[in-house]
Amino acid sequence: MSSILTNTSAMVALQTLKAVNMNLEGVQSEISTGKSIASAKDNSAIWAISKVMESDVKGFEAISESLSLGESTVAVALNASETTTDLLVDIKEKIVAAQEENVNRQSIQTDIDALVNQIQSVTGAAQFNGLNLVSGTDDVNILSSLDRAPDGTVTDSDITIERQDLTTAAGVFGTGASLTGGAPVAAGDAAVVGGNLTIQAGAGQNEDATSTREFSNAANTAELTVGGTIVIGEQFNLQIGDTTVSFTAASTATADIASGLTAAINAAGIEDVTATVAASVITISATSQFDDLTINASETSAAGTLVLASEGGDGTTAGGGFTGGVIEARASEITFSGTNAVNEGDGYRVTVGGVNFDYVASAGETFEDVARGLKIAIDSGTLANIETNVVQDATTGEWTLQIDNAGTALTLAADGAAGGEATGGLAGIDQIDVTTDEGVEAALANIETFISSSIDAAADFGSAQGRLETQATFISNLTDSLKAGIGSLVDADLEAASARLQALQVQQQLATQSLSIANQAPQSILSLFR
Repeated sequence: MSSILTNTSAMVALQTLKAVNMNLEGVQSEISTGKSIASAKDNSAIWAISKVMESDVKGFEAISESLSLGESTVAVALNASETTTDLLVDIKEKIVAAQEENVNRQSIQTDIDALVNQIQSVTGAAQFNGLNLVSGTDDVNILSSLDRAPDGTVTDSDITIERQDLTTAAGVFGTGASLTGGAPVAAGDAAVVGGNLTIQAGAGQNEDATSTREFSNAANTAELTVGGTIVIGEQFNLQIGDTTVSFTAASTATADIASGLTAAINAAGIEDVTATVAASVITISATSQFDDLTINASETSAAGTLVLASEGGDGTTAGGGFTGGVIEARASEITFSGTNAVNEGDGYRVTVGGVNFDYVASAGETFEDVARGLKIAIDSGTLANIETNVVQDATTGEWTLQIDNAGTALTLAADGAAGGEATGGLAGIDQIDVTTDEGVEAALANIETFISSSIDAAADFGSAQGRLETQATFISNLTDSLKAGIGSLVDADLEAASARLQALQVQQQLATQSLSIANQAPQSILSLFR
């Protein structure tokens, strides 16, 4: 049936043309935007995923900038620490040259002062955008990643850069919790202060019931008594350190044997050792500052005897500073705990003759750093006749600061408190003095500590820079991977779009022609009425 009111053919042709035009618009949109999913209406699920990933990409691009800033900051600090190391090596060269007595030490001191000033200039200028990693102790966190959990929550990750203080700041002794603890004993050589340190006055010297000890240049002694029945021709041997002295009896008098051994000891020229005799008793005196001296006695006959006295207990009787076959070193000692930890801000103070010498620990330091820091502080002071040394017990691992007084008696005390402001890593370098024999000796020992601190700082910065570079490369590659993933989800396939465009254009033309034919169909009805 034909009708002039309803043209079903035109309806079909029109619907076809609309569908073709809609598809053509979609293909043209893909070609113009480059995306197959340009908005949520195209595919809401894929669009939502792509937008989340795009937000992550923006975040990682910001992280790349943060890492670049961090790399630049660490690079400046690394350059400063390496330059400081080179300058310290130059200072060491000057100190070694000053060991000779026939050089102009004042000129060398001038050169050292100039190098120290240069170090201070380097550490002061080593900042990037206001951040100086070789000054202060606060760690610096650099944003390094964003971590998305399966539930969609996002957390940030940081790379922590530890500051390496290479300044000459003196630090501030704290007023926090005491690090010394329990009460000391009233007698004996060792007074346990408790907590993190033990103070021991030089053996055989005076001390009281507080943490204050008096120490001076008194020699430590061992007594050797000649006894028994002397046989002419009997040989008496005495080993002192690496030296052995002998005396052969020419009479049966014990006093003669004692006198002969005393003369042999003094003639041997043993460093820091002298001997005196009273009747049959030999007193061996040792003024060795930091090294113990081993003594062994023997004789070739069971008749005559050599008896070594034991330690004198409170240090007031003969034999003070001798125990177990060893004359102890003269120096007083402050021994630090081998089990407790050192925290940032922990301060340790040694008071010599009423003068305080402080060292306040920085983050990550050990009792070796504390002992060496106190040594440098004391060596940098103005007290005469005071020398220091740092040793570690091979058995317990404890670090000990030895302090020797070659002058008049002085008081010695030790204290510790938390909550301080850390001492600079090169504190005391500006006090190096090579114009005196004592200053040269102390400088040679301490410059190694300074160089070690600077090398450690450079090594830490180098490691941090390597980590930042690795993370930056990873973030760059990750960002590229995310972008590629987003592209695979929403980007248009332009080759396919081009082919579909041409096909749809043909379909559009055909649909238009079909609609035109369908619209002409009612005209044929007129012929029925002619």
